[in-house]
Amino acid sequence: MTTPEKNAQIVRTFLETLSTGELERVRPLFHPNAIWKVMPKGIPGEGEHVGRDYIVDEFLAPVRGMFNPGEPKVEIDTLIAQGDLVAAELRGFGHFKNGKEYNNTYCWFFEVRDGMVYSIHEYMDSLYIKNLVEG
Repeated sequence: MTTPEKNAQIVRTFLETLSTGELERVRPLFHPNAIWKVMPKGIPGEGEHVGRDYIVDEFLAPVRGMFNPGEPKVEIDTLIAQGDLVAAELRGFGHFKNGKEYNNTYCWFFEVRDGMVYSIHEYMDSLYIKNLVEG
């Protein structure tokens, strides 16, 4: 049985690894049946992404491909764990390949199963993203 502290550490490790941009290091941190829901509509990557390989290959790779290599970085402001759930208030920052600066705020809710990230519900400033992409 995992503890809230262990689940918080799993999420910290996941976020640190995600910030490297090395998606093959991120892949094994996902549960094989993982689900990542990007809650805002009308932005790149919106919707529900199911399965570890789909998430890495079809969601993360194209979205991260919009940025300079190794970006965006993700920093934790607040992390709260209860049972298998972990809530994280985050900041993402970096630069798009076109030179535009990226600096967004997020709230992600994680569910941890079998020592891996099983689900993520991602909330962010979608107006900020839309203005960056369209502007």
